[in-house]
Amino acid sequence: MAFDYKKEFKNLYNPPKKPVIVDVPPMRFISVSGEGDPNDPSGEYANAIELLYGVAYTIKMSKRGDHRIDGYFDFVVPPLEGFWWQPGVQGVDYQHKENFHFVSLIRMPDFVTGADLDWAKAAATAKKGRDFGKVELLEYSEGLCVQCMHVGPYDDEPQTVDAMHEFAASEGYSVDITDERPHHEIYISDPRKTSAEKLKTIIRHPVKKA
Repeated sequence: MAFDYKKEFKNLYNPPKKPVIVDVPPMRFISVSGEGDPNDPSGEYANAIELLYGVAYTIKMSKRGDHRIDGYFDFVVPPLEGFWWQPGVQGVDYQHKENFHFVSLIRMPDFVTGADLDWAKAAATAKKGRDFGKVELLEYSEGLCVQCMHVGPYDDEPQTVDAMHEFAASEGYSVDITDERPHHEIYISDPRKTSAEKLKTIIRHPVKKA
């Protein structure tokens, strides 16, 4: 049976609808950076998602080809994630989504190396006839965070964020969003198949002891 990170790490991928403090371990990702309105169907964000899934599934399905990855085990491709920020803005200005900067990510098993990623990008490029060169390997150690399952439209996230920050303060933590520790979202629902009112998105903000 394929290893499923969502099931094995429920505290990270299925938090309650009320804020909790979590210590996130170091993880390995494939990532694509970009900027612009995420709702633009021809924008950098839409392109980043296609690149990430193309490489992720090339790695997953390597078991069917001639390339052998050392330490490989079958896995369910984890959910899409994203780091988001707007230069010079505290929080999020939803009226100017064109100013977003992002790093889109998909978690990878620890057996994926830089050499494996290079192979996967070349294989995906050959198969799909497009350039996958923007995909990078990212090691990230997030550490202490406050997180919550947000249910509803993305534009309603500020209410959940306010509740998270209030909870963190009540527990003796202060929010620690920096250039190295940005606003983090994990997309449990597929917006193409789920109504806005039912979308499930994990929101995660870094914290430190106050």
